[in-house]
Amino acid sequence: MSSEPDAQDVPTTDASIEGPGHAAALLGADTGNSETATPWSHTILLHLIAFRLLNALTIRTFFQPDEYFQSLEPAWQMSFGVGSGAWITWEWRSRLRSSIHPGLFAVVYQGFSSPANICNAQPAVRAELLLAAPKIAQAILAALLDFANWKFARRTFGQGSINAWATLALTVCSPWQWFCSTRTLSNCLETTITATALYHWPWECISADPQILCSTARLGAYRLTSSRVRLRISLLLAALACVLRPTNLLIWLCISIPLLWSSRPLSRRLLIREALLCGTYVLAFSALCDRLYYHTWTLPQLQFLHFNLAQDLAVFYGRNRPDYYLTEGLPLLLTTALPFAVLGLLRALLGRHDYDSKSSKPEVPPGPVLKVLAWTVVIVIAVLSLVSHKEVRFIYPLLPILNILAAGPLVSFFTPGTASRKAILAILVFVNVIIAGYTTQIHQRGVIDVLHYLRHEHEQSPQQRVSVGFLMPCHSTPWRSHLIYPEIEAWALTCEPPIGVPLAERDRYLDEADQFYLNPMAWMKMNLGGSHEDDKQNGWRNLTEGQKRGWPQYLVFFDQLEGVVKEATRGHAYKGSWRGFNSHWHDDWRRRGDVVVYKKIQDAETVR
Repeated sequence: MSSEPDAQDVPTTDASIEGPGHAAALLGADTGNSETATPWSHTILLHLIAFRLLNALTIRTFFQPDEYFQSLEPAWQMSFGVGSGAWITWEWRSRLRSSIHPGLFAVVYQGFSSPANICNAQPAVRAELLLAAPKIAQAILAALLDFANWKFARRTFGQGSINAWATLALTVCSPWQWFCSTRTLSNCLETTITATALYHWPWECISADPQILCSTARLGAYRLTSSRVRLRISLLLAALACVLRPTNLLIWLCISIPLLWSSRPLSRRLLIREALLCGTYVLAFSALCDRLYYHTWTLPQLQFLHFNLAQDLAVFYGRNRPDYYLTEGLPLLLTTALPFAVLGLLRALLGRHDYDSKSSKPEVPPGPVLKVLAWTVVIVIAVLSLVSHKEVRFIYPLLPILNILAAGPLVSFFTPGTASRKAILAILVFVNVIIAGYTTQIHQRGVIDVLHYLRHEHEQSPQQRVSVGFLMPCHSTPWRSHLIYPEIEAWALTCEPPIGVPLAERDRYLDEADQFYLNPMAWMKMNLGGSHEDDKQNGWRNLTEGQKRGWPQYLVFFDQLEGVVKEATRGHAYKGSWRGFNSHWHDDWRRRGDVVVYKKIQDAETVR
């Protein structure tokens, strides 16, 4: 056929297989085995939401500063204004981040704050609501991630396949999922969007045998309109994931190239047209959101790539070995599922796969799909390993894929369920529970607890001025998303990167936190002792050279500095008022030990 078919022109018989039939397959046309919604699938979704709500509301530990400073802080300012006390980091001033992610949480904040204001809720009640609001929103996103991963597995292995249930078990029992999925990181939203887009992708078109495509397209009546909607959902979500995190483009290049390669010219043109259309819509939406936030037209994605590639400033936040993702990233991401994922990866690369023959026939061809997924994992990790700065959360979007690859070997190993295999399974689950419990309840808990203490101090004496100084490595704690009250005046050490500093001079560059830790005593003598009025008038980040900050009412630091702080505050009436456990170990020596608070007291005040 010479022209692409419109929805109203699609035939209802088996004719025209060579043209619109193949295009219909590319668009995800429903087949005789297409998955139908079942009441109990909705029940599973509700149970997953309840599970992740429990997950989100019980986390007590700190993971990454970006959880707060790249999402909740700009969201706080969007919701409550410039005077609300949010900490807007240099990335936002340099327009490196998309405003879509914090915009989501700004809506959430308003959705919880407005009813509280209408009901004249007590300040403490409103504070607890604002603390819980982003956690509840992220819990729903995490549940959708689990659900999409399971639905994708059902398409791949068959609706009643035990492999699909194994995929769900892997995501529910994953320590990494319990630790990370309900945190407000852009990587978490990226992973949810990616998993959902993978579920909607037209996998049925990836087959070594073109005749299978035609046969698939012929089964049942063509429903091109609904199928095109499904494809567009996938493409829109893929584009959104790339807008949020430009590195997500690597995944979609790996996913889409095999489909383009195996498609006929008509289908290839159709897919490219749809991709360009959806990409343009998402990019226009992103540009409009950023125009409203930054008050100028900008493309943060290009700024992001320029910062990380052209200027290579990401290494300012750490440089890792080339094998980091193999020796640390994947073990942290998969924990006890690592051997099953590695075996599944190798089997998929070799073209070997198995699925439960007792289940319904898979909606998509498992072998080619698993091979594409496996190569996606290999290529993405290989490319990201070339970047100097690495973090495990950068490969988080690969976890849904790895769960599907691990499902087959997991089922094969534990079937049949002998006593010894059951014992091994119980041990693995127990290990996962211990890891999840330790990382979410114990490790780096003090940096969260100290903000609850400071907030409660303000609530007990709301008329009393509260000022806090954090003598810690920068971004060691959350900020206004946990302090809540704008009346709590606070400052902390900064770590601005060497933007504009020539490459030859970067090795000698020291941020404020570096300068402090070179000689804490000298730094405090040089920078503390000014007027609180100057702090209030200028803002602590706007003090000019030579100006000093006033001694705050509270000083917060890790206990390794206690001797220095005690000596530096001699004569300023400071005494210990709070101490909280933070960690048994830490890879940053500056963050080791308990979190300690010194409070400036009056002579007549009794130290608690």
